Amino acid sequence: MYELKDREWIFVFTGPDGSGRKTMADMVGSTFGMKKVISYSTRKPRPGERDGQDYHFISHEEFLKAEERGEFLETIRLDGNLYGIKHKDVEEMFKTSGCIYVIMNTEGAEILKRLYGDHVVRLFVYADRQTVEQRQRAMGLPEDVIARHMAHYDEAMQYMKQCEHQFENYDIAHTAFAITEVLEKYLQRDLKQTD
Repeated sequence: MYELKDREWIFVFTGPDGSGRKTMADMVGSTFGMKKVISYSTRKPRPGERDGQDYHFISHEEFLKAEERGEFLETIRLDGNLYGIKHKDVEEMFKTSGCIYVIMNTEGAEILKRLYGDHVVRLFVYADRQTVEQRQRAMGLPEDVIARHMAHYDEAMQYMKQCEHQFENYDIAHTAFAITEVLEKYLQRDLKQTD
């Protein structure tokens, strides 16, 4: 496992499906020029998702072989699918960057927190049940997928209190600004304000 140095951070964007955690993570990650750790998944891509950008989509068999070889830093099983991030991806990114970000569900966030302690900052992005359900419909997700996600909603919301920071997400620009302000404190880039 990669040993994190002082001022190296893993920012974990978590929260219920449909909360906007991915949108926020990619917006804020882009603002700071942070590298994104892309998880591996055995599930099929959803509408608009691209391999190598949203997930590395691999077969169940490929995943299990990589897991057997000890390639994964963490793995979870959710609704019959496997998810995980690889040691080498994290290590490679830290060679060129002092901080990285990852988007994951609450179970994965908890595993990373146990592994890396204070170097993991969990950013919990959320909205009410009706809003997240509407967002998933707008994305074109099938009703059975939405139903599976919503079955995990209450459990995900219970994790919010354990996260270092929480962001209610109804206005993208407002939420992105709030997250950016919080991350500035960790990154200590010493930005000067100009009039």
